[in-house]
Amino acid sequence: MEQLLNKLNPMQKKAVLSTEGALLLLAGAGSGKTRVLTHRIAYLINKGIRPFNILAITFTNKAAKEMKERVNSICAEGSQVLVSTFHSLCVRILRSHIDKIGYTNKFTIYDADDAERLIKDIMKEYKINDDILSSKYVLSQIGRQKDKLITPTVFSQNVGSDFKKKLIADIYIAYENRLKANNSLDFDDLIFKTVQLLANNIDVLDYYQERFKYIMVDEYQDTSTSQYMLIKLLANKYKNLCVVGDDDQSIYGWRGADINNILDFEKDFNNATVIKLEQNYRSSKTILEAANFVIKNNFGRKEKSLWTENEQGSLINYEKCNSDREEATFIAKEISKKIKEGYSYKDFAILYRTNSLSRLLEEQLVFSSIPYKLYGGVNFYGRKEIKDIISYLKVLENPNDDISLKRIINVPKRGIGDATILKASEYAEENNISLFEALSKAEHIADLGRKTKSVLDFYNIMVCFKEKSEKLNVADLIDYILEETGYLEELKKEGTDEALGRISNLEEFVSKAVEYEESKNDEDKSLTRFLEEVSLVADIDNMEEGEDVVTLMTLHSSKGLEFPVVFIAGFEEGIFPTYRAIISDNPSDIEEERRLLYVGITRAKKELYLTNAKSRLQHGRYVSNAPSSFFKELPKDLIHIKQKLEKRSTISFNIEEPTNNYRPKPSYRPNVSSYLKKDIPSPKNVSLDFVVGDIVRHFKFGQGKVLNISPAGADYEVTINFDNIGEKKLMANLSKLKKI
Repeated sequence: MEQLLNKLNPMQKKAVLSTEGALLLLAGAGSGKTRVLTHRIAYLINKGIRPFNILAITFTNKAAKEMKERVNSICAEGSQVLVSTFHSLCVRILRSHIDKIGYTNKFTIYDADDAERLIKDIMKEYKINDDILSSKYVLSQIGRQKDKLITPTVFSQNVGSDFKKKLIADIYIAYENRLKANNSLDFDDLIFKTVQLLANNIDVLDYYQERFKYIMVDEYQDTSTSQYMLIKLLANKYKNLCVVGDDDQSIYGWRGADINNILDFEKDFNNATVIKLEQNYRSSKTILEAANFVIKNNFGRKEKSLWTENEQGSLINYEKCNSDREEATFIAKEISKKIKEGYSYKDFAILYRTNSLSRLLEEQLVFSSIPYKLYGGVNFYGRKEIKDIISYLKVLENPNDDISLKRIINVPKRGIGDATILKASEYAEENNISLFEALSKAEHIADLGRKTKSVLDFYNIMVCFKEKSEKLNVADLIDYILEETGYLEELKKEGTDEALGRISNLEEFVSKAVEYEESKNDEDKSLTRFLEEVSLVADIDNMEEGEDVVTLMTLHSSKGLEFPVVFIAGFEEGIFPTYRAIISDNPSDIEEERRLLYVGITRAKKELYLTNAKSRLQHGRYVSNAPSSFFKELPKDLIHIKQKLEKRSTISFNIEEPTNNYRPKPSYRPNVSSYLKKDIPSPKNVSLDFVVGDIVRHFKFGQGKVLNISPAGADYEVTINFDNIGEKKLMANLSKLKKI
């Protein structure tokens, strides 16, 4: 053990040896936090702590797998330690004890698509039109309440007279009742219900507090209210809690992460030890210096500064292109050039703020014959054909799962339409039975007529599948379903490229099931466990590190990864930072955007490129975005700027060198050919009290002169040259501009 400890730097070693009580480990990007956690686990075992009593929690299956492998490589008993994601841990607890809160342990887990289908069904019953509320919005609002541990009853009591919130509260109540009737949980329930279970069942809580006497939580800055409460409940008895995180990398506020969990750790846990890991092993000095300069502009953070013994490295490359297409071409050319210098395709990552920026980049990579993989598109398990077969499996596991049953009852087509399903659903409700049970009584359902046989045939084939599921392994069961339903045969008859692609995906799904069987050895190989795994997998978990392809992903998806060369595309005001963050009254919104840039910068090991475009096609028309306001936060002596002047037949530009005091020049206008422009009608319900040339005031940016006004759908887009910050484009009504 001493030999292992000697490989750590002084602060890492201190963190490993601090085993008792509460410990906050502030681990900067690339500072070796996984090494510390794995060595800390090994040290605990070495000093006599039973592996059974150690719990390590992280956020992704990929991170959990890596930690397990590293613990096993340095400690023979490491395999007995539970290394888990939050959601996997909660599923494990719920499978054993969920009966105490009114469910059975055969519950199914709804993904976002399943949950939204249920919301749509409820809204249809309540005759709530999508024009009033969208199902996605309702689901997101319900998710927020669950994340804050707010029950439907409490939410309903708190909404006051707000009409929309009252509707959401009613839907929330119906949604929870329907989930329970279906013996199903949505993704947010996994933690919410576990907290409810532990908080209301002292015997269960005591069992897990005794089981997990030493708890470690990775990425603590990303924890939500419900995750925080789960950890606090589990750690409350022995208080041996080590949380590892970096407040400068807290970038998930939009999905419930609360940065205050890490900022207030010492208040929550008295006498907590705080250790900072500031030595970076990943990036060059130049990249770290840039990251430090950017993040120091945030106020809501704990003071720290990354440093490294790595080489100084090359300057950060800044490329201001004439257009978004030229930006994509530049990136592709740079990759091709560096491939000739000895780099591999897997050494490159192209990061962007929003997925919409990927289209041109993909097109150019294809044109340049550069292999790539896009992350953040449709998850493998979210593809139609995969979800269809998963739904078959879910119904076999939990016949009460009406959402999955409705999805497959007519897939492949059996002549069972919406009207038939509605009659069966009404019969089920009238007789207080599940939809699946109602299908078995098709002869008693009024007005089914000739559809009775189709319904009974479907019910009988599902009964047959259920019997087979008790004898066959998962892979063979999937094969059997594909064959007996005629699902594969239908795709083969279709014969299109899309159908062939779906067949290929289904074959891959069977391969996944085979891998599942082989990976479990003597462990539980049940259908229940398989469905858990596919429900909890994330797109990034499937990333194959050995694959020699360029990686395309959003900045959010890149967290935890590293690449020798990183491109951050679309480095423009209104894109990064987003327009919403720019006009927000809440300064924390801009701070989170800045943390996202910090994450992006620190993904790079050797080289970093920042690119933007003077003209970009957005929402069907060309716009001119100023360079990102974050650019002025980077020291000029760390930036390499190419001097050039390139002319185009339709667009002409003045090229200026950005500086630390960079301000976009108001004189620039792209001269776009008229056939590219679309006629946009003037907004009907917006009137302006100013014209071009007037002086207006913005609540955040101060005073400025109106340069241009143009219709933009339901509002006017106004170009203003502000006295303090230069030119910006704002929406008139949204920005509450006032004439002076």
